[in-house]
Amino acid sequence: MISVNELNGPPTSGTVGDEMYRIVCQLYPVCRSITGNGVRETLRHISSHIPLTIHEIPTGKQVLDWTIPKEWNIKDAYIKNSRGEKIIDFKNSNLHVVGYSVPVKQRMPLEELKGHLFTLPDHPEWIPFRTAYYKQNWGFCLSHAQLQELTDEEYEVCVDSSLKPGFLTYGEYVLPGKCADEVLISCHVCHPSLANDNLSGISLVTMLGKYLGQVSLHYTYRFLFIPSTIGSITWLSLNESGVQNIKHGLVIACVGDPGRLTYKKSRQGDANIDKAVSHTFKHSGQDFEILDFCPYGYDERQFCSPGFNLPVGCFTRTPNGRFSEYHTSADNLDFVRPQYLADSFFQCLSAITVLDNNNAYLNQNPKGEPQLGKRGLYRGYPSGGADDLALLWVLNLSDGNHTLLDIAERAGLTFAAVKSAADALLACDLLRESPNELSTG
Repeated sequence: MISVNELNGPPTSGTVGDEMYRIVCQLYPVCRSITGNGVRETLRHISSHIPLTIHEIPTGKQVLDWTIPKEWNIKDAYIKNSRGEKIIDFKNSNLHVVGYSVPVKQRMPLEELKGHLFTLPDHPEWIPFRTAYYKQNWGFCLSHAQLQELTDEEYEVCVDSSLKPGFLTYGEYVLPGKCADEVLISCHVCHPSLANDNLSGISLVTMLGKYLGQVSLHYTYRFLFIPSTIGSITWLSLNESGVQNIKHGLVIACVGDPGRLTYKKSRQGDANIDKAVSHTFKHSGQDFEILDFCPYGYDERQFCSPGFNLPVGCFTRTPNGRFSEYHTSADNLDFVRPQYLADSFFQCLSAITVLDNNNAYLNQNPKGEPQLGKRGLYRGYPSGGADDLALLWVLNLSDGNHTLLDIAERAGLTFAAVKSAADALLACDLLRESPNELSTG
């Protein structure tokens, strides 16, 4: 069972936030895509924090209805004007190149070049993020202000990239628990220099793996660092026989911005992960939003596809597409802050703590209230307050049919208060664990 007290030096907001922000900063310059050396470099860095198992799946392998694509790598890319000056340079920002651009080296007039240029007129100083994963195409992204400065002349265009048979790479870390039932924690590792939409999720999942590795666990925890869409589809295809072990799951992204806590429910809508996160947010003292499932977003839509229907929700602050910096150069190191990263970490850890401790019990003295005073448990009004009330609620609803989360929700108390009461009653032999298989998993 998770207890933050077990941690080797319990994490504080400052230490966790700073460490998460360092991970974001260190990985920010790396050019990532759905395949290639950028993903490998990112996974090597994560491996310095937690022991990842690296999987390489070859190009051409059929995974469900998809096929592993060719591997893409890039060395350089630029646009030069007629004076030989680089006006767009991949080395200044890896967002300048459309992801998966095929190699090109040629000269062309501005009118032809414009068909390969992408900007954001509403944000003229920002560079957009664009991809062409499954198209044989190339392109450059630039600020709209840069585009307006281009004159009607001939330009030299170079994309020094390769697109050839290789591998799709992803990382996995499994922490065994008391039982084989699993909690799946996933993030995507396929975006280049985007701090919130990509790196904040990577840093949070890495820190969860690091800190949960220091405690005893009820569930087995599986952490996935995968390229979006094709990565989750690949993992599901390769692990189809074992997905029934997944009892709870979270996809984590966009957790470093100042927006309010947001959770998108699983397709099931009432899974215990949905209840645990909702309970955590409700008692956080913060503004929050709970969204119903929809089949658009991150990899929760793959895990929740009807053939799997896994209990996996999506944990964010401001969701994808709902902040103007999304998929632009403005999603930079100034946009994410250590204090928001830390808050997201602790909210996520709190929800996981609820899951890992959500047992059901049987009252061993169910006929009338047992005398708590003689056992040193009952303090009486007003000193007892919520603690006494938690004891009474746990005794009353510990009939083998209610979990601790059920009791906390019914009583309007925090899970921590109810768990503390259950621990005290267990120590006095007034409770025992229920043998019934409830929906704690």
